[in-house]
Amino acid sequence: MTAVQREASPSASPGETPVAGPEIRVGHRRFAGVRTRVLEVGPCTPEPARRRGKRAVKPGRLVLLHGYCDSADTWRPVLGELAAAGIPAIAVDLPGFGEADALRAGPILPQLDAFAAAVLKEQAVQGPVVLAGNSLGGTTGLRAAQNPRLPLAGVVSIAAPGFVDSWLIRTVARYPLPLKLYSALPLPVPGFLVRAVAGQVVPRLLYADRGIADAEQVRRFTELFPDYRATTSRLEQARQLVEELATAYQLDSVKSPLLVVACGKDKLVSAASGRQLHTLVPHSRLLVREDWGHCPQLDDPAEISELLAYFTAGVSRPAARDVRERTSVDDRSVAG
Repeated sequence: MTAVQREASPSASPGETPVAGPEIRVGHRRFAGVRTRVLEVGPCTPEPARRRGKRAVKPGRLVLLHGYCDSADTWRPVLGELAAAGIPAIAVDLPGFGEADALRAGPILPQLDAFAAAVLKEQAVQGPVVLAGNSLGGTTGLRAAQNPRLPLAGVVSIAAPGFVDSWLIRTVARYPLPLKLYSALPLPVPGFLVRAVAGQVVPRLLYADRGIADAEQVRRFTELFPDYRATTSRLEQARQLVEELATAYQLDSVKSPLLVVACGKDKLVSAASGRQLHTLVPHSRLLVREDWGHCPQLDDPAEISELLAYFTAGVSRPAARDVRERTSVDDRSVAG
């Protein structure tokens, strides 16, 4: 890992006394051969296991995955809340996004699978791991839960696509009109115009209320679309991902605890998609929030962090793990 950069919480407002806040440590690591950026909160060294009876209990920890065209920065507000609560967590740039190495040619989801598996195995050394993912990160979490060999205590899937999707996602898959228009244009569309359009569209897609959109978060997204060529390249990549979603899930294999979060004001993945996922995984739990948009970690970081902390504490308890281990043994006995 490279030298670590420490970032303090935002300073106080004018007239207020500055208060030292929890730090988000920033570094770079390699997972499955991919160099990426890691945002981390919690102890720098593993906490000693707590004793409960004759068993050592390690605290649960969170791995946070972002969505398509996003980065680990989307989780900064939540990381601050988790740090204040003393909950260890990391957020990583997925391959192809943020500061991570580019995706290789070929199918995308298997590359994300290998990357996520490496992250989980590293974190599991320090305690039970819960993977929470938004959008594409939610898909990656569900696919990780399908792999019984991974050390996974539970999954929180927030607005994962591929079940009952919005008209926009279906349009990307079936009618790549921007790609056709680009090939027909005699001159490229000016970059400033592309960025201006992105600046108007992004807040509407990510937030439940574009009026509360954070300018820095919006800027991160618009930088992904510096010109029309970059925009069409991202759209082509998105179309490939939507095609891969058609065969992305084998939900009968999901045995770990699963919390499905559906958002009523999501303009990319409808709340009906979350309800359908909950139906397909009978042991899952469902939370529907009508006031959240596609990225609730931006809409309501305090509520999301509390939800993640509560879920992590529940699935990390020894009693909960014992039940899952016995169930797994029983399943193998029946299969044999």
